[in-house]
Order: sequence, then C-alpha cells, then structure tokens
Amino acid sequence: MMLVANSCLTAFLFGCTMLTSFIIMLINDLERIYYPDSYCIFQAYISYATCAAFNYSFVLQALYRYILIIYPRVLFWQRRRTQMLFVFSTWVLGFASPVMFLFNNEVVYNYDNQVCQLPLRFSFSVIYISFTVYGIPVTLIIFIYFKLLRYIQETSKNVASINVLSRARRELKMIRKIVILISILIGVGFVYAIFIIMSFFDRLPKYHFRIAYIFGSSSFLLVIIILFQFTDPLKISLRKLINIQSNTIVPTVIFINRKT
Repeated sequence: MMLVANSCLTAFLFGCTMLTSFIIMLINDLERIYYPDSYCIFQAYISYATCAAFNYSFVLQALYRYILIIYPRVLFWQRRRTQMLFVFSTWVLGFASPVMFLFNNEVVYNYDNQVCQLPLRFSFSVIYISFTVYGIPVTLIIFIYFKLLRYIQETSKNVASINVLSRARRELKMIRKIVILISILIGVGFVYAIFIIMSFFDRLPKYHFRIAYIFGSSSFLLVIIILFQFTDPLKISLRKLINIQSNTIVPTVIFINRKT
C-alpha cells in the first residue's frame, strides 16, 4: 500500500508541474510575454525530477513483487521502514538526476514554446536525461517482468509447488498491470522521444514542445485513470469517502424539510 501511495503522490506532483507549465504557457501567449520569469529554470528542473520520481516509483512496485515471489521468506523488504527507505532513495535519485542543469546554464528559454528546457540536439545532456528519466526505469520494469515470467514457467513444471505457483501467478498479474501502465508512460514521452531523435539529424518543428505536451498530457491522464482502476485500496477509500459525505448530507436535508 505504501508503494502504491508513493506512485499516486508522484503522479499528483508530476501532474501539477504539467498543469503549471500549461497555465504559464497560456498566460504568456495571451499577454504576449516572450521572456522567462525568475522561476523558469527551476520549473524545468522540477518537471524532470518529478517525472523521474514517478517512473522509479513503478520500479519499486515491480521489485517488491519480484522479491515477494522469489524470496517469500525474506521479511526484510516487507517491513515499513525498509519500504520508506527505498521510497526516499527513489525521490533522492529522481531529484538528483537533473540537478546539474541548475548550474551549468544548459536549460534555456524557448520563446516559441514559452517554456524552459534543454535544447534538443545531439548532446550528452539530452541523452543523459532521456535515459535517467525514461530509459532506465522502463527497462528495469520490463526486465523484472520477464524474469518473473520465466520463473513461473519453470515453477509450473514442478507439480509439488502448486501453492508457490498460484502466489506467483497472482503477483505476476499485478506486475502485468504495472507493465501496462509503463507502456502508456512510454506514450507520454513517445512524441517527445521522436523529436529528440529528429533533433540529431534534422531541424525540429517550431512548436515541437506544444505538440509533445498535447500527446503527453492526454497519455498521462490515461495513466491516472488506469492507476485508479488497478488500485483497489484507493477505490475502496474513495467509495467510503463518498458514502460518508452522502450520509452527512441526507440527514441535513431531511431536517430542513421537517422544519419547513
């Protein structure tokens, strides 16, 4: 539950940064402002950092399922303190990955797209941020999934381990959901990745970031919907909250009707 809550929190923060970028972009377009504000570079840093923390939160979930299946007797990973330590580590990793861009003046203001970003070209910084934010976490999750799939195929040959097999299949179903989420996450940055590759060989479209933002925000909304659909404790908590609110409203209405 803690790891799922961490994914929800990072999703909320990443969504807030995307919404903030859109609002600033819209205000600058309406007021015809073509210069950056004092927080522009810091906002770019937060966007990269929250995106990385969001992706690595799914790596933690996949790793938790992997250890739970392969090493069910190891209770160290199931302790709350251990999970909190790993959650903290992913946050540190996510926010430390792009920190160098705050000091090396590589993040610049693109007045056509009204946003501060790394200029897309063939450079170490662009390749570095692409791998740390997207490439490494997505590759790790897919690797863990196929390792579990191979483990289940080998375990299914052993008739005596039917309980282990049923537990492994149940956990594999959960990791399959994470892979579905990651597949959609690839869609979040797919158009942006195409523009990165194009920048290595050709000139980019004038409004490339706006185009990537439209596709990315729609894919991210789909991620949030599926994350809610896959998270049973979150759905149960939300239903309880709705029921509590409805129960508090109904008696008030009845009291008013009686009084009148």
